[in-house]
Amino acid sequence: MFTATATVTVNGQPCALPSGNLASATLLHVLRNDLALNGPKYGCGLGQCGACTVLVDGVAARACVIPAQGIKGREVTTLEGLPARCGNRHGLHPVQQAFIDEQAAQCGYCLNGMVMMAVALLERNPDPDEAAIRSELSANLCRCGTHVEIIRAVLRAAVLMREAQA
Repeated sequence: MFTATATVTVNGQPCALPSGNLASATLLHVLRNDLALNGPKYGCGLGQCGACTVLVDGVAARACVIPAQGIKGREVTTLEGLPARCGNRHGLHPVQQAFIDEQAAQCGYCLNGMVMMAVALLERNPDPDEAAIRSELSANLCRCGTHVEIIRAVLRAAVLMREAQA
């Protein structure tokens, strides 16, 4: 049993943050260990690889370097919450579907970060060109070298998102 000291909205649901480790925990730690959301991955722990990327108030952010205290009253979306973000509570977000369609996942190390960065990009710019996609994803590390497939997936996701809105 824990005493809640703050509330945060995670994937559209209000969540009470546990007070026991709030002072020293990162957002990633709280998401994975306290809320059992395993979409964001622990990669480098330094905010440099992108494996832990989530959306905080709609902006892509590295959860491994955000103090849990810093999200009080904010809205956090993880990979698990993407379908609801586009109104599809039981399926996949168009970006997730596009990554499957284009076979843009290999080992999974970068997958969470690439998907979350792509969502952030497409919400700001629904029709990016390849240069914009490369620029947006340039800070995310992919160990497998599936960059070509990832770019194709983001381009496909843009089409799927536009079609869903039509």
